[in-house]
Amino acid sequence: MYIAMNRFQVRAGQEEAFEDIWKNRKSTLAEMKGFRQFHLLRSAFNEEENTTLFASHTVWESEEDFIAWTKSENFRNSHKNAGTSKLTTFGHPKFEGFSAVEGA
Repeated sequence: MYIAMNRFQVRAGQEEAFEDIWKNRKSTLAEMKGFRQFHLLRSAFNEEENTTLFASHTVWESEEDFIAWTKSENFRNSHKNAGTSKLTTFGHPKFEGFSAVEGA
């Protein structure tokens, strides 16, 4: 199993707009070989940084399946409007990838 996460720092007051971008996107993840799950996660508001941390979280059967997704036409199509979230976020998302060591 492979978990791919992108973390986004969302500006105060822009949380709903950021969530709407995700909720209204056309996703083709389910069409991809090895795709298992997607979750958009939201943390508590960070008063010190004046942001809310979000993470997009996908679960794949393997890292190879995830890499194939990133090289696919489906990936390019789903990210062609990614710049619209720049109005709600600070900086670029931070990617983190994890291979499962143990799980149930």
